[in-house]
Amino acid sequence: MQNTFVERTLTEINNTLEQSLFAEKLARQKGLLQLLDPRAKVVGILLVLIAVAASRQPGLIAFFLAASLLAAILSHIPLGAFVQRILLLVLLFTGIIALPALFMTPGPTLWHLPLGLTVTTTGSKSALFLLLRVSTSVSWASLLILTTPWNNLLKAFGKLHLPDELVLILGMTYRYIHMLLHESVEMFLSRKSRLLKKLPPARERDLLGATGGVLMERSLAVSSEVYLAMQSRGYRHYPRTLTHFKLRWFDGVFLALSCLACLAAFILR
Repeated sequence: MQNTFVERTLTEINNTLEQSLFAEKLARQKGLLQLLDPRAKVVGILLVLIAVAASRQPGLIAFFLAASLLAAILSHIPLGAFVQRILLLVLLFTGIIALPALFMTPGPTLWHLPLGLTVTTTGSKSALFLLLRVSTSVSWASLLILTTPWNNLLKAFGKLHLPDELVLILGMTYRYIHMLLHESVEMFLSRKSRLLKKLPPARERDLLGATGGVLMERSLAVSSEVYLAMQSRGYRHYPRTLTHFKLRWFDGVFLALSCLACLAAFILR
């Protein structure tokens, strides 16, 4: 039985779990961004994201993108996997949004395509500018997640006085996703162990729908149990970890550079 929905689903779930474990491993390495205080990192990267969103200069945004790649290298993040992660998100979501701009934006004609479609120079510049801006924003946001343990990130949100409800939702979502992934692995392995031959496509779709329904029923049943388990381990709106936050001189340097980048984006726009 090759290439059935069971094998494909198990592969995707295992890949997701491996990526999560890989991110936690990266966050505990001794790299550049890992050494920063999580509070300074959150504020600094937020300023960079504001700068990227406010800037209208492609050269400045490209500089921010190059800086993110340099930061990834200095933080011991595999550059190939990092770039692949960015391209996947950008091409899958932003590319779909930017595609109509190639044809719908008025301007000089760049290419003539079949079916009467015309790619304009103005539309191409707009689409490329959007892809550049989103790629830069995604790269910096990914750096924040990949270089900060999740519990420390939630604690930093709490220290920065984000609403407790928001921190609680983020914490519950993170724990709940892992729980659902483990439940899915067990269900699909159980289903696979009972299959003796390849099923017709219609039957596979029926089994997939039934599996999704059972998974939803289980998720509703254990949602309160997950929250009670978190509370029994000391969870109160945001995690209390053994890590003590302490601002040091290089945190101040990072915040100063982030402030300068934000000011430059508003001055040069």
